[in-house]
Amino acid sequence: MSDNKIAIVTGANRGLGLGTARALAQLGFHVLMVGRDPVKLNAAARPLQEDGLGVACFQADVDSDEQVAALAEHVAQRYGRLDVLVNNAGVMLEPRDFSDPAAASAFLTTPDVARRTYETNALGPLRLCQALIPLMKQRNSGRVVNLSSELGQLAEMGGSWPGYRMSKAALNALTRVLAAELTDTGIKVNAVSPGWVRTDLGGSDAERSVEEAVAGIVWAATLPDDGPSGEFFRDGAALEW
Repeated sequence: MSDNKIAIVTGANRGLGLGTARALAQLGFHVLMVGRDPVKLNAAARPLQEDGLGVACFQADVDSDEQVAALAEHVAQRYGRLDVLVNNAGVMLEPRDFSDPAAASAFLTTPDVARRTYETNALGPLRLCQALIPLMKQRNSGRVVNLSSELGQLAEMGGSWPGYRMSKAALNALTRVLAAELTDTGIKVNAVSPGWVRTDLGGSDAERSVEEAVAGIVWAATLPDDGPSGEFFRDGAALEW
């Protein structure tokens, strides 16, 4: 059992996941950094640990029922609680040259690429929420942050990147479904778009730094008891679905 607040961040070995893990640890959370590659995960965690931050690592693939179940069991036995879940792990398997959207046309993307994208970006968070929200229910408190994208907005839906767009639209729907089912609890579930960020996914030409984007994620992860649930945000400002 632990008296410290516990946070899980998936895809935590780089980019937004690493930045979010660092920021939450700096706020006093004990952060469990989750990723598929234990070597990369431990290498990312080491500088944070050397800075005296409370982080630990757990290897798990969000696409795996068995590995997500093992993560939930570990958290229950080691910490006995969970306060924050940040579903950050995600993939974009279609071409990422944003100057050439035609290369990621819906007429070129294969169903297999779309399926694999959906598996990680939509079903991964579903697995994690099913496995880990029961720990939040024990205390009737918790915050879930689903890392979405404005590419998944139905209100602003455009062409190209259909696998990625559909997966994020589905994640937004999951956010609404979970929030509705948890209305009478102290658990809040929200989606956050970080914007176009300079990460491995966003590329070096992106307009935002990791630090700028992380601030909005941490805001949603640390909402007060009277904060919103079932909404879509960027930098704390509401977005249309």
